[in-house]
Amino acid sequence: MRKKGFKVLISVTCLVMVLAFALPMVAGCGPGTMKIGITQIVTHPALDANRQGFIDQMAEEGFVEGENVEYDYRTPEGDMTVAASIAQKFVTDKVDLILAIATPTAQACVQATEGTDIEVVFGSVTDPVAAGLVDSWDSPGGSVTGISDWADVGTQIQLVVDIMPDVKKLGVIYNAGEVNSKVQVDELKKVAPAMGITEIVEATAATSADVLAAAQSLVGRVDAIWIPTDNTVVSAFESVVKVSEDNQIPLFAADVATVERGAIGTPGIDYYQLGRECGQVAARILKGESPADIPVKKVDMTDLFLNPSAAERMGVTIPQSVLDQATEIVEE
Repeated sequence: MRKKGFKVLISVTCLVMVLAFALPMVAGCGPGTMKIGITQIVTHPALDANRQGFIDQMAEEGFVEGENVEYDYRTPEGDMTVAASIAQKFVTDKVDLILAIATPTAQACVQATEGTDIEVVFGSVTDPVAAGLVDSWDSPGGSVTGISDWADVGTQIQLVVDIMPDVKKLGVIYNAGEVNSKVQVDELKKVAPAMGITEIVEATAATSADVLAAAQSLVGRVDAIWIPTDNTVVSAFESVVKVSEDNQIPLFAADVATVERGAIGTPGIDYYQLGRECGQVAARILKGESPADIPVKKVDMTDLFLNPSAAERMGVTIPQSVLDQATEIVEE
């Protein structure tokens, strides 16, 4: 009986040891590993660059995926019901921090984390105050801060005028449900008259499936089209390019990534660099700083992307004086 009891004890001990080693592997992360939720409203190049810049910067800050960080990346692809579900899942999973890319997903995450100790870093949000994410740019308050992709609208529209001095009617396509887009369109209406633009013609698209029809509605009504950093429209940008090329309507946009996709050009920001700055902020928070004390930062407009071939297809020629200022010329 004594031998049998000893064997049982040994068996139980071995089982406990096996479970002790196996459980961390089943859970997917070992002791000390942080879990970070990442969500972006849709898949498109600028937001993808934001995400990658964040991950790369975090690694430089000592938070390395597969070593001491586990990322849970999810996108609702424009569906706000899904965006809310993703945000709630992060809360249920008790992640250590959330990176919310773009205004709609940031709003969903801030709402879901209210009353918890989960901190949120946002990226690619145009106006976080108007979106209700923070109290102010300098003193965010609460558990949220981040990096804005605010790009000076006046500078962008000046490019349109530099290439098309006679432009009078400017079309704009945007999702009226995106606060970031509404802010940019309001700014457009303020700056346009001083540049000789007499009319802003609006076309709205609630979903990416509506973008083609919105673009078609501008045919014959405008001299050119400008697209703000609107996630819905940019996710279906090729639809606007087709309408513009087929109807010889010059197309400009606020997102530098769209220039490679067929826009004539834009001065803008580097979304990969924006992501790296999000990573710097996240690292500061994970090392003990409070988001309430970290001001929201705007990324500098350092780039001028131009696509002469796209301009030619839309019936315009980019002046040499403008080409000389380009930091990137897209060759097709």
